[in-house]
This record gives sequence, C-alpha cells and structure tokens, in this order.
Amino acid sequence: MALVTCHFFSDVLQVSTAMTVLLPQATRSQIGLSGVADDAPPPVLYLLHGLSDDETIWTRRTSIERYAAEKGLAVVMPRGGRSFYADEVHGGAYWTHLTQELPELVSSFFRVSTRREDTFVAGLSMGGYGALKWALREPGRFAAAASLSGALDIVSDQGLRSVVPQVWGGGPPGTGDDLLGLVAAADPAALPALSVACGTEDFLHAANLRWLDAARARGIDVRTDVDRAGDHDWGYWDATIQDVLDWLPIRGR
Repeated sequence: MALVTCHFFSDVLQVSTAMTVLLPQATRSQIGLSGVADDAPPPVLYLLHGLSDDETIWTRRTSIERYAAEKGLAVVMPRGGRSFYADEVHGGAYWTHLTQELPELVSSFFRVSTRREDTFVAGLSMGGYGALKWALREPGRFAAAASLSGALDIVSDQGLRSVVPQVWGGGPPGTGDDLLGLVAAADPAALPALSVACGTEDFLHAANLRWLDAARARGIDVRTDVDRAGDHDWGYWDATIQDVLDWLPIRGR
C-alpha cells in the first residue's frame, strides 16, 4: 500500500489544502501486510473526517491502511475543516470542492476507477453526515455509502449548529443540507446501497434512529448497526470501518 500526502491548491476554496491518499500495491516480500492490486484502476473510497479532525486522522487513529490493502481499495481522505461539507455562508465552498473539484483532481493525480460501481463514500460523525448527504444528493455517483456515528439530524440539534455558525450563518440549514428532508424526497430505486452504524452509548444515537425511521417510511433499505454497545470514539470507529469495508460491493472480492 502506498501512503501519499498530497498538498495542492484549490481554485474553489482559493487556498492550499491537502488530502491523504492510500493506493493499492501488490507486494511479494513485505512482512505483515498482504497487498492486493491488479491491472485495472482500483475502486476508490472517499473517507470523510469528523468535526475536530483533518485529512490525517483516519491513518493516525485506525489501521485503515492495513484494512484497505487487503481489499485492493484506494482511499481518499480530504480536508474538510469544520464545514459539515457545505458551502459555508462565511467561509469556503467545501461542498463544491468535495463533490466537483476533488474527484476531478483525484482522477487527474492518481490512477483510480471513476466508474459508479467502483466508487464509495463513508465517514464518521460530521463525515458520516457528509457521506450520506453526498450519496443522497448525487446518488448516481456511488455504489455504496456508509455513516459511522453520523450527525444525521442537524436541523433538530441546536448544539451542533451552534458549533459552526459560519456554515449556516446561525440560521437553519437549507433543504439540501437536511438529511431528513433529503431522504424523504429520495427515489429509493436510484439510491446506492446505504449503511448506518451508531453505538448505543453515542450522544447521536437518537438522531440516527430518527433518520432510519424516515428512511424506512420512504421504503429505503438500509443496512443498520445501531444495537451494539459503543460510544463516540476511535475504538468503535476502528472496529466499525472494518465491517463497512467487508460490506462494500468491491468487484472481484
């Protein structure tokens, strides 16, 4: 597995930013890690961080490199700031950066698949919110999307919105940022496979259940893991991301 720290300029954000990228590498003599790769461009997972973190956090707090190596999976971990992956009212256009600029840059910098059936998105907390928002707003882009301890009901959660007034200017999020509204308007047949996981001790557990109720009311099938003990912490996310990678419909695996 190759680990790439990529610093680049974003025309959308109008600032230098960064992403951490894992790329599959087939190896024969490396001890303790079996890499998988073939001649085709590898499938890619966009893996989003939470509110207090950055593009390095998944590699620092979990063994994502080791887990992805076994799947032959490229992983792109962008820097999202505290943006909730939205175009901020008083800040950067992070939604436009994530959904338009970043995939174009990734495909120009790295040899990864651009096919829908090879493209996935996941994230934790703020990143879980961002992953489902991306999948619900652009379902034709992904084969699967997963939220780990996601902030799935930001409209009702005044505490979350008060943390980031630059995103929505102190007012309620717009309809395109409301996951309950997005799922209520979604076409179940058009959506990618969806997965939602949240530990029973997590302060976001009730919000995850509300979102799942809304998805079921719409007739949307969601893989769920919301009955297992777990808190809003890296022990839970390190274990759960392995479940997500096993669930992803990776071709040939």
